[in-house]
Amino acid sequence: MKFVDEATILAAAGDGGNGCVSFQREKYIPRGGPDGGDGGDGGDVWLLADENLNTLIDYHFEKNFRAECGQTGQGRDCTGKRGKDIIIKVPVGTRVLNSGTNEVMGDMTRQAQRLMVAKGGFHGLGNTRFKSSVNRAPRE
Repeated sequence: MKFVDEATILAAAGDGGNGCVSFQREKYIPRGGPDGGDGGDGGDVWLLADENLNTLIDYHFEKNFRAECGQTGQGRDCTGKRGKDIIIKVPVGTRVLNSGTNEVMGDMTRQAQRLMVAKGGFHGLGNTRFKSSVNRAPRE
């Protein structure tokens, strides 16, 4: 078995979903107010220390990891679904460096230790969030 003790990966978090611009339209409510829901948050990228692994050979071939984006909000104040997180298993004893700044992000020294390497994006806001006593039907 080939032993690889150094690997460079690209971890990208998911974007937050867009908020929805929607207005309530029903039979006996001619001028319904805004009912656009918020988007979902983007997924995170996590590293997980696993004592059963002893090499980084898997990440020598697969280098790009991208978490799922949040889904778009819907009408009737429906919030979009959050993006799924990605968990990357690494051997215990792995040191995580930011390649752009050479800053140590963390040391994976314990079994099942988790380290977030990319935080998902914040959700977009639906037009329900922007209504006020003065502006009852925000369009932007």
